[in-house]
Amino acid sequence: MPLEIRAAIPEDAPAACQVMRRSIAELCVADHHNDEAILKRWLSNKTPETFLSWIVRPDDSLLVSVEDGTILAVGCVTDAGEITLNYVSPEARFRGVSRALLGALEARAVERGNSRCTLVSTETARRFYRANGYVENGPPEGRFGTSSSYPVSKLVAPVTQVLL
Repeated sequence: MPLEIRAAIPEDAPAACQVMRRSIAELCVADHHNDEAILKRWLSNKTPETFLSWIVRPDDSLLVSVEDGTILAVGCVTDAGEITLNYVSPEARFRGVSRALLGALEARAVERGNSRCTLVSTETARRFYRANGYVENGPPEGRFGTSSSYPVSKLVAPVTQVLL
């Protein structure tokens, strides 16, 4: 069955949270260095209750990538074009799932009238975003106690000029 990217629904909450939590714990070691305090802060809002609150936020588009009924990735973009989530399950890494989800998030941002997407990349995903056209916009920020959170952006739609 092909990969489906769709809007998240309440029934996705437990599996989607498991994907996010495993992605952070297992794939982002370069960022959290297995530091329990960093992991605790980073994982603290990756709960089914919080996920449900994200679904109903009118200014967010919360998407999941699903294959054969299994959630493989979770992403979110705001109406302002900020990508706030993009997590992939360890089993789906390097299969194009993250790239497909990123494309869907960017498309949603364009539908909402944005010409640019922004996000803060982990050290783990830094190369991925560079390979997908994102450029760094400043020094690393500390997120969840890490020192390797990189603000990046990408032009996703042409900027039109109005000539008077």
